[in-house]
Order: sequence, then C-alpha cells, then structure tokens
Amino acid sequence: MTTETGTDDTMNRTAAQRAATLRALHVPGAPLVLPNVWDAASARTVEAAGFPALATGSAAVASALGYDDGQAAPVEEMLAAVGRIVRVAGVPVTADLERGYGLEPAELVERLAATGAAGCNLEDSDPRTGEMIDAGEQAAFLAAVRAAATEAGTDLVINARVDTYLHGEGTSAERLAESVRRGRRYLRAGADCVYPIFASGADEIRALAEEIDGPINILFRPGTPSLGELAASGVARVSFGPGLHRAAQAHTARMAAAIRAGRSPYAPEDPTR
Repeated sequence: MTTETGTDDTMNRTAAQRAATLRALHVPGAPLVLPNVWDAASARTVEAAGFPALATGSAAVASALGYDDGQAAPVEEMLAAVGRIVRVAGVPVTADLERGYGLEPAELVERLAATGAAGCNLEDSDPRTGEMIDAGEQAAFLAAVRAAATEAGTDLVINARVDTYLHGEGTSAERLAESVRRGRRYLRAGADCVYPIFASGADEIRALAEEIDGPINILFRPGTPSLGELAASGVARVSFGPGLHRAAQAHTARMAAAIRAGRSPYAPEDPTR
C-alpha cells in the first residue's frame, strides 16, 4: 500500500524528472524549438510532429477559452487548459502564465504543479497596463517562485520574459543594455532562461546571447532570422507565441467564408494523383 507521503514523493520525483528533461533541452546553439499550443488537440499535433517538449501561449489559450490576452482569463480556466494539455502529452509541458494571475508564489507553484507542467513563463510588465515592473521587484518575485518550488520539493523551469523591446523606452542601444541588465538579474534570482520578447535583429540577438551569459529564448515571427541563424547566434530556445493559433484561425475564417459563399472550402484535388 502506498502512503499519502509516498504518493507525494513519487509525484515530486516525476515532476523533477520532467523539469530536468525540459531544462536539459535548453542548449545555446542547438535551440529547443516550441511551436506553441493552445489545447489538447494542437498539443497532440505538435508532439506527433516530433517536438521534444510543448509550450502554451497565453494569447492563444485565452482566445481558445473566449478571453482576451493580458490575464483576462480566470486563472482556474487557464490552469485547467494547461492540465488538459499535460494529460495528453508524453513530453514535458511549459505554461505561459503571464505574470502569475495575481497568485502569491507559493500558491502559483502549488497550482501549476497540480497540472503536471514542468515550467512556466513569467513576464516583467503589468499585463493590464503594459507598464514595466521594477527589475528588483521582478527579481524578488522570481526568487520567491524558485524558493516556493524548492520548499514544495518539486522543480520548475522558469523562463523569465523581459519586455523591454515590447514596453520599454529609449534607443535600440538602451533597450539592449536594459534587457541584458534585467536578464542577468533574473538569472541570479533563479530563472533558467531569459526571454527578451520582440528582440528581432540579428546583431541584437547575438549580443543578447553573448552578454546575458545564460540561455535565451527568442520569439520567431516574420522578419526574425532563420532557425539556423538563431542557432548560430547562440539562442537556446525559440518560441512561436500565438503564430500557429492565428494561422489556424485565419485558415478557418477562409473556409467559413467559402462555405458562406456557397463554395467548397477545400482546395481542388490534384487531377494527376
């Protein structure tokens, strides 16, 4: 008979194994590529394509749940969606949790661990206003999340999003310097990876990888250097954010418009086949 404590220990060991697997996939120069998912069906599709881990995107999940991005989705619904993805996944899952949905670090860790997720994104701007959070305050928050995970006997891969290129001010050089400053501080606070979202120039990405001196995550979008170029720049993780979800929605809209116009929504079959 397994005691309650024994069951908890087994669950924690399993969680630690998933987190260790996810963390080991963050290799500068051989990045972990994550086409972000939004529900169990998209998770199954991406995993079947051969990707070794899955990541949710808050904007895509919120949209699928019927809410706007920016912590508009109730935390219960967001975490339930993460749990459904974890349930069908045979690989580690990391969840985009914006800035924690107002949960204190201990509760955030406990409720995320209950979904089975191995990691999370936490950002350093206020989702409601877009204002940057003080770097010291954010570092303290990340340190508290790390401490809560340690106290709970679990593990968690923390991807610290830096929003300097999204909501920061100043010249390109000043934004680069601030991103580096924040990234280094967040790594010291216990983050595993730094995510300077919307950094897109080849030179600035290379500088971020070199100067932050830790794994960095880049958002892949139109105009971003190729996956090969990102690898050569020392990037350790590449995310696609809401890109796949938006493309799927656009395709659905085209099909719906064709049906409404009385046409077949399907492309004509190749007569040579």
